[in-house]
Amino acid sequence: MYRTFTAVLLAILIVSFSPNSTAQTTRAYAPENLSQLSVADQIRVIDREYSEQSRGREIPDDQLDFYLDQIKYSRWTFSRIKSDISTSLGGNGNWRPPSNGGWKPVSVICSSRDRRYNECRTHFRGRARLVENISSTRCIEGQSWGSRQGMVWVDNGCRARFIDSGNGWGGGDWNNRTFTCESSGNRYRECRKPYSGNATLTRQLSGTRCVLGRTWGQKSNEVWVSGGCRGEFSMRDGNWGGSNYSVTCSSFSNRTQTCAWNLREGTPVIIDHLAGRCQQNRDWGYSRGSIWVKNGCSARFGARR
Repeated sequence: MYRTFTAVLLAILIVSFSPNSTAQTTRAYAPENLSQLSVADQIRVIDREYSEQSRGREIPDDQLDFYLDQIKYSRWTFSRIKSDISTSLGGNGNWRPPSNGGWKPVSVICSSRDRRYNECRTHFRGRARLVENISSTRCIEGQSWGSRQGMVWVDNGCRARFIDSGNGWGGGDWNNRTFTCESSGNRYRECRKPYSGNATLTRQLSGTRCVLGRTWGQKSNEVWVSGGCRGEFSMRDGNWGGSNYSVTCSSFSNRTQTCAWNLREGTPVIIDHLAGRCQQNRDWGYSRGSIWVKNGCSARFGARR
């Protein structure tokens, strides 16, 4: 009952005032013991306090994650966090976690600011699991967020907190090597491969369709893109027969999307249904070297065994 009362009181007393108002500005309110609030309310309070002290700036994701851990594990009070924010803004504003504090983050917050694609490094090696949808935009795996070893990506306004799901990537040896290549201003561009071997398009990042041989292709050491194609490419060091091979393909805004599939892997099947209906031959299908999806279908495809 006390927790409910606190949440209601928080909602009432967190108020904003116009910078041009003649009334005295009221600071963000929160109880000293922030652990009695839900994580969502903790985030709102910290976001608000940082915005007020920085005159409208957004708190860095790693700084917010640090404060959430301090509330949970070190019982930091609201006054302690306000003071730390003030200290961080008093310098050059480039906050860094304390080097001698022994902080080892167990989660990562990643934000798609201005609805742009963003990648964030993780502190764990397994698949990411979303535990807190911070943005008003719903974060949907395969559409507005996803992960690979050592990294989580967000897009289309998604802002969320992720932890290690406890599930690995299907083996101790990680052979998938991914990188992005972008055609800015519709110009031709070459991107050097990080490793030897063949590359395949695993995720289209642009609204412009990436078509093999037309808007993207590869040479011995580079992948090239043109015509506005922006994509995420995966490599396997020339070894294409592994059981870990998979391709994630997503239909954004119900539009038809095609994703490259390596012919040497045989016929693809859905191994992880991420979003949408995904009925074969209706919402997704396969033709030689290409998977297509539509009607909001999003899935991870693997080889039929």
